[in-house]
Amino acid sequence: MAQRRKSPEELRSHRWYGVADLRAFGHRSRTAQMGYSRDDYAGKPVIAIINTWSEINPCHTHFRQRAEEVKRGVWQSGGFPIEMPAISLSEPFQKPTTMLYRNLLALETEELLRSYPVDGAVLMGGCDKTTPALLMGAISMNLPAIFVPAGPMLRGQWRGKALGSGSDSWKYWDELRAGRIDRDAWNEIEDGIARSPGHCMTMGTASTMTSMAEVLGLSLPGAASIPAADSNHSRMAEASGRRIVDMVWEDLKPSDILTKEAFENAIVTSTALGGSTNSVVHIVAMARRAGINFDLERFDEIAAQVPMLANVRPSGKYLMEDFYYAGGLKGLLARLKDQLHGDCRTANGKTLGANIATAEVYDSDVIRPVADPVYPAGSLAVLRGNLAPNGAVIKPSAATPKLLNHAGPAVVFEDYNDMSARIDSDDLDVTADSVLVLRSAGPLGGPGMPEWGMLPIPKKLLKTGVKDMVRVSDARMSGTSYGTCVLHVAPESFIGGPLALVQNGDIIALDVAKRRIDLRVDEDELARRRAAWKTPAPRYTRGWGALFAQHVTQADKGCDFDFLEAGAATADPEIH
Repeated sequence: MAQRRKSPEELRSHRWYGVADLRAFGHRSRTAQMGYSRDDYAGKPVIAIINTWSEINPCHTHFRQRAEEVKRGVWQSGGFPIEMPAISLSEPFQKPTTMLYRNLLALETEELLRSYPVDGAVLMGGCDKTTPALLMGAISMNLPAIFVPAGPMLRGQWRGKALGSGSDSWKYWDELRAGRIDRDAWNEIEDGIARSPGHCMTMGTASTMTSMAEVLGLSLPGAASIPAADSNHSRMAEASGRRIVDMVWEDLKPSDILTKEAFENAIVTSTALGGSTNSVVHIVAMARRAGINFDLERFDEIAAQVPMLANVRPSGKYLMEDFYYAGGLKGLLARLKDQLHGDCRTANGKTLGANIATAEVYDSDVIRPVADPVYPAGSLAVLRGNLAPNGAVIKPSAATPKLLNHAGPAVVFEDYNDMSARIDSDDLDVTADSVLVLRSAGPLGGPGMPEWGMLPIPKKLLKTGVKDMVRVSDARMSGTSYGTCVLHVAPESFIGGPLALVQNGDIIALDVAKRRIDLRVDEDELARRRAAWKTPAPRYTRGWGALFAQHVTQADKGCDFDFLEAGAATADPEIH
C-alpha cells in the first residue's frame, strides 16, 4: 500500500502562509520584500537549512557553497529553502571548550525550528560538538530532518609522510619537546597538516559523530565518509536537499527513526571504528533526548562483542581519505551486518540493511575482515570502582597493553594551569610507574569538560624514551588522541567526587580486564578527607556559564541540561 503523503494544508508552514488573515498578510508581504513570489512557496514545504558556517571554523569553510547546493536540491524537489545561520562551534579556537556550548547550539537549533515557519530541516555540521548539538535540537523538535556532514579534510603531508590531524600533532610535539626534531621541522608540520576544508581526517570525534549520524539513519547512506574536497560531497549536499522535501511529505521524523535498536547500531559502529570516547557522552545525550536511557554498562556489553575493523588513526594506520577509498562507512557496516539491527529505518526511506546490501570493501587492510581485526573486541571499556563510582571510560585500542593492568603512585595536578606549570619541571617527583591525575576538568570544573585527558608525558621522562603512562581525569580526550587515559570520571572532582580526595603518593590501581579503577586508601582516611573538602567557588556567576552550571548533568548522563532532556515536546507557538 502506498505511503500516505501530507496535503499542502497539513504543512506546518501553512499556518504562517496559507490562511486568510492579517498575520498571514504580513508573512507573505515580508517574503515578497525578500524578492520571492507566492509561486516560490505557496503550498510547498519550507526547508530550514541550519548552517554552522563561520570564518572562525576551518572545518566548515566550504559550507557557504554547500548551502547553495542544498538549496538547489530543495528547489529541484519543489521545496522552499531558507538558510538560517547558527552558532559555529569551532574546535580549534573556542575556549575553554566547544563542549561548554554544545547545549547552546542544541537549544538554538530547536528554537529556530520551532519559532519559524519550518516544515523540515537540513542540518549542516561536522566539527566535533556541532554534530550532536544539531541532532539533539532536531530530535527534541521532531520535524523531518536530514544531516549533511562537513566531511574529512584531505590527508596531511610532510617530507613524504602522511600526517593526521591531532594524532600527529601530539606525536611530533613530544618529539620537539624531547629534542628529536627541530623548530624548522615543526614549522613544516604546522604548514602541512591541514590542507583543505573539512574536519579532522583521523577517527576523531568529528568522523566518529558524523558516522553516528549516518548509522542512526539521519544522513544519506555513504554521506559521512566523503572527503570535503571531493565533488561527490557537493552531489551529496544536493541529494540531501532533494530528499528532505520528500521526507516532509512523508512526515518521516527523528522519532520514526531513532529507536533503541538504532542507538545500539551506533554503539556497535563506534566500537568497530575505534571511535572517539566522546561518542559515549554524545550518544547518551542524544538517546535521552529521544526518550531512551542507556547506562554505561550497555556500551561495555556491546563493545565487548565487537572487534575494531577500521585501521584508522589514532588506533590504526590510515586516514579517513583512505577509509573512503576502501569502501567507507557502508563497507564497514556491511562487514558488521550480523551484529546490526538491519531493519532500522533511515532518512532515505529504506532500512539500514537495504542501504548496505550491495556495499563492498576494496582494501581489507584499511577496513579489516571480522576474522582479522585491528583490535579484538573491546576497543572501548567502561570502568567503575571507588575512584569512579558512576563510571569512567578508557579506549584500550589506543593504550599501551602492559599499562592496562597497572598500579602506581598518584602525581596530582589541581587543574590544567597547575599541570601546565609543572609538567616539564625537572623537580617533578614522577617516574614511569606514576599515575598522572588531573582534576577540575569535568563539566563544572573545566568548565565544560575540556579535552585535557591526554595529559602530556613529563619532559624528563620523554627524554628517557617514555611514551605512555596511566593518566586519570574527569576530562574528555580528543578522539585524535591516544594513550592509557582514563576519562570521564564521575562524579567529577569539582562537586566532591572521589577524584577530589586523591593525594600525591596514593596508589591508584587500574585493571581494565576487571573494569576497575580504584584508589587504595582505606575508607576511614577517605572519610576524613571528604569531611575536610570544601566546595570551590563557581566558575561563572552570570551569563551562559552560570546557566550551564545550574543545569548541566554529569558525564554518565550525557552532560545535557536537565530541562532539555526527554519530556513532552514544547508546543508550537501560536500565530498572532
